[in-house]
Amino acid sequence: MNSPRRTERRTELLAAGAATVTVVLWASAFVSIRSAGDAYSPGALALGRLASGALVLGVICAVRRAGWPPRAAWRGIAVSGVLWFGFYMVVLNWGEQQVDAGTAALVVNIGPILIALLGARLLGDVMPPRLLAGMAVSFAGAVAVGLSMSGEGGSSVLGVVLCLLAAFGYAGGVVAQKPALSRATALQVTTFGCVIGTVVCLPFAGQLVHEAADAPVSATLNMVYLGVFPTALAFTTWAYALARTTASRMGATTYAVPALVVLMSWLALGEVPGLLTLAGGALCLAGVAVSRSRPRTPRTPSAQGADAAQGADAAQGADAAQGADAAQGADAAREADAAREAEAREADAAREDVPEPGPDPEVGPRTG
Repeated sequence: MNSPRRTERRTELLAAGAATVTVVLWASAFVSIRSAGDAYSPGALALGRLASGALVLGVICAVRRAGWPPRAAWRGIAVSGVLWFGFYMVVLNWGEQQVDAGTAALVVNIGPILIALLGARLLGDVMPPRLLAGMAVSFAGAVAVGLSMSGEGGSSVLGVVLCLLAAFGYAGGVVAQKPALSRATALQVTTFGCVIGTVVCLPFAGQLVHEAADAPVSATLNMVYLGVFPTALAFTTWAYALARTTASRMGATTYAVPALVVLMSWLALGEVPGLLTLAGGALCLAGVAVSRSRPRTPRTPSAQGADAAQGADAAQGADAAQGADAAQGADAAREADAAREAEAREADAAREDVPEPGPDPEVGPRTG
């Protein structure tokens, strides 16, 4: 039988594994967007990505017979679908066309900080010192990565505002999604959130059809990849992990994305990172490790005394059980002795009831 501590540890490992899958796939999305973004406009790319993801998730829900989410979960699903799946993807794609990649990364990476603040305010999330320290280290790393990736091109005020709006949409969507996960499954929350985001992006359907006719096959395949893996799969694993931890801790985990983007760009695109980029990526990963770690709780004398007292109680219980068994045996022996004495008394009483033999009637009494 598994102990509660072992079960809790297993749950933490599964949540950490799901979060890892999420950040790896989200990092790969930045590489795919570079190809698809050249052929598709921001709204069309968001619609194509969400439609692909909603189709895959719908099939999975039908096979698993997931059903409709409970009514109590719809508010969070609707808000996250509008803010995160719909608004965030369109605004971020639009903002990245107005500013360089470094500036976009700098602005968008305030999202985890906003999640922590909103989570503490609206969800009552605890803000332990390790989480705050880890987020500070990761943000410093994200700044380093962003500065190293910034080119000489200018960054418009509109682009900065759009990236800032994307960060707010991302944070608001995560905080709204968290309560819904206590009432519906991760698959339900992700599927219907993606469907709502697709509906929000339907005004770009005309652009998508027009641009898909002229787009190269590689760009269209990248758009489908974005929908199947960084959207359908990654958002589901994100929801699974978010349901088992706080929004603040999950938000801090996404600071690993810039470091993974640097690594994937190096391996897939041959973009060799500079020293500042590598240092920033290392800081991002170090900050994530700190934010997700938990302080070890040393065994205090009181805890050791409690364990000793528990052992003493167990020993006393064993002694009491042995004493009870011995007493029970003694009682049985006394009962047996009493039974034997009773039988002896009955035998004596029976002998007393037998009359003494009198004089022989034929001989008469003996005299003299």
